[in-house]
Amino acid sequence: MDEKLMQATHAVDEHHWWYRGRRRIIDAELRRLALPADAQLLDAGCGSGRMLQELVRYGTVSGIELNEDAAALARSRGHGEVRVGRLEELPWPDASFDLITCLDVIEHTADDRAALAELRRVCRPGGRLLVTVPAYPSLWSAHDEANHHFRRYTRAMLSDAARGAGWTVGRLSSFNSLLLAPAAVVRLARRRLPSRNGRGSDLDVGPAWLNDALELPMALEARWLAAGRTLAFGLSLLAVLRRPC
Repeated sequence: MDEKLMQATHAVDEHHWWYRGRRRIIDAELRRLALPADAQLLDAGCGSGRMLQELVRYGTVSGIELNEDAAALARSRGHGEVRVGRLEELPWPDASFDLITCLDVIEHTADDRAALAELRRVCRPGGRLLVTVPAYPSLWSAHDEANHHFRRYTRAMLSDAARGAGWTVGRLSSFNSLLLAPAAVVRLARRRLPSRNGRGSDLDVGPAWLNDALELPMALEARWLAAGRTLAFGLSLLAVLRRPC
């Protein structure tokens, strides 16, 4: 991700409907996991550290981020240790964490299996990795290019990468489903049009009423997922992976 886009992302990750909605989805999944009272958690690719604020209620949190400025911002939130580094070379011993989150990160890596294997190394036997990625390679757009994505995923792609890195796939679901059709139309149309913000990304918060309205479908999806159900389609994929004992 380039510097300007990173700054734009961090400026909106508190209020933008997508980030708020995704936090709802992640919280719904985390509440379903039986974590130890003294759980050790890692947010791999923690960005500005906003997710650390959510994870701290589940145990002791750590984060890692490639960008030094983002890591400094994450540290300033005061929610655990944040290191600078790559997913492929994590600076922790084997079996350090009970739960790892890796949210819209592995699509940024050239070798997702290597990243997933390294995440497995630092996960304790029986521990979990909760990962989210963008879905549907056919929806590749300027947004993906601006974010320096290497790929968008199908279910088979994500499952194969996870199993190839030694994980067991425990749960796999789509999310951001209700906006799939309109988003697909817009992204496909923009292939023929110049980017409206000059970066090719979708980061505008917009008026509060619209931001709240766009978040509502993901809030409903979070309730659906919290009941143990899954969604068959959506702009994103979520997987809960388990390290075999």
